[in-house]
Amino acid sequence: MFVTWTKKRQKVFSFDGATQECSRGALFPSAKFVSLADLPKGDASLMLNGAEASVGNYSCEVTEKSREGETTVELRHRSGSWFVLVERAVIIALLFLAIILSAAQLSVIALKYEIVPQKKTGIIVAGVIIAVAAVVGTVLFAQDGYTAQNQAGLGLIVVPAVILVPLQYFMFGIVFDSLPQATFALIGLQILGYIVAVVGFALCVSACPPLHGSVVIAGLAILAIANFLSLVYMFIMGSRMKDHPRPGKAVEEPLNELQSYVMCEKYTVVDTPWP
Repeated sequence: MFVTWTKKRQKVFSFDGATQECSRGALFPSAKFVSLADLPKGDASLMLNGAEASVGNYSCEVTEKSREGETTVELRHRSGSWFVLVERAVIIALLFLAIILSAAQLSVIALKYEIVPQKKTGIIVAGVIIAVAAVVGTVLFAQDGYTAQNQAGLGLIVVPAVILVPLQYFMFGIVFDSLPQATFALIGLQILGYIVAVVGFALCVSACPPLHGSVVIAGLAILAIANFLSLVYMFIMGSRMKDHPRPGKAVEEPLNELQSYVMCEKYTVVDTPWP
């Protein structure tokens, strides 16, 4: 089998089946088969670096024994955005919605409970990281075209969202000494949403136009829904516990009072004047 790709009679790529050798034109050093294994099945698709692939008609001529054939493919330049405007807007909106809902949970907790300084620092650092990643990712992702910047932008939108999962766990840990089963279900829902979003990102990053943008949207939507349900659960449980401190605090306070009482009694005995 012999395969020859040309553009305006200029050699792009050729393959000699007898020697299994490939040769490339001077202007197309990156030319290669998409899959050499699929060549016997009739697939002689060619892959080129974007900088070398100029628009126009490319001809593929295949010769096998006494049979030969030729196919012409037109390469066009696709202008515009990687994702359509609606998909971009929904992806960005869902991410910021999830971040806002997490911030709302933190506000509810800060109003009702004391937060250990170490946990407070960790939560602040996590919040700053995901916020910065979301802003930078949005700027890169919103640009037109299908470039490495767009791909990096979508990655900064999807991948750092994993921070929301441990952040949710820590926030539940501040409210409850022993996490109820409902909290694990909500955290599991967040993990599911993140996994779906990452899978969608992996499927989209190698295709233009993206074929699985809905998977990314579905994953971020699940993540946002999980954060909303967590906020509702936190608000309801916080309302029920409004006049009741955490079990740990309820035990600590009587113990502190008992220690103070014993110390007062001790000092009363010591300070009793001699007859």
